[in-house]
Amino acid sequence: MEDVAAGVALELAGEFSIATTIYKGSGKKFFQQLAEQLDISTEVEDDKGKVKQLTLDQLKEEIALNLPTDALLLLPEAKRLTTGIRFWLEDLIEAGCRVCCFAVANPQRDIFIKMIEVELELPSDRAIRSAMQDEAAKLGLNLTAARLSQLQPLAGRNPMLARKVVRQEKLGINPTVEHRQYLVMMPILLTGLFAFAVIRYVGMGTGNKNWQIFGGVSLTLAMAAKQLGRVEGAKKRLGQ
Repeated sequence: MEDVAAGVALELAGEFSIATTIYKGSGKKFFQQLAEQLDISTEVEDDKGKVKQLTLDQLKEEIALNLPTDALLLLPEAKRLTTGIRFWLEDLIEAGCRVCCFAVANPQRDIFIKMIEVELELPSDRAIRSAMQDEAAKLGLNLTAARLSQLQPLAGRNPMLARKVVRQEKLGINPTVEHRQYLVMMPILLTGLFAFAVIRYVGMGTGNKNWQIFGGVSLTLAMAAKQLGRVEGAKKRLGQ
């Protein structure tokens, strides 16, 4: 999400006054970063001439009062935003401010319900491979084209997983598949077996033993596959 927001910021840099930051547990730091990018003061001078940092509530009010008319707030990892920040953003939106939130899935609550949802296409294989190559270059890791082709399926279409896979490769850890961007064939297989099971009843009606046997075997395999599909391994991980 951070890469997407950075790309949008770069594309619209000449049209809007853009501020982008990620909430990482500190509300004051979050608003300070927004204010600094929008050229809004984060300090105040008291009666004695001493300069002090604005408090959290003062930062909220200062940004809301001095927000440029062409301001555009880009907020990656929007699901992290606290309730207080979301309510503050709601007031800004009602005042005409442009706010763009990025998230893997729409949380479907308060301000997110009111926003126009735009679903982005998944990154291409070339983009995923480029992300892996960039991460490898940062780590000083030389990955051949053959090794990249082996590692890429483990990341799916997720750039963050792509970087994680490269970091695991650097540490000598065998990466595992963590994404779910694949086609589940079990329903298709079960549908085919149950369809062939109908032949058993046709054979019973016509007296054809071969059809009865074939249909009975298909029905048995379908029921067995259905039960096997319910088998799940232990979901606990190391440390849990």
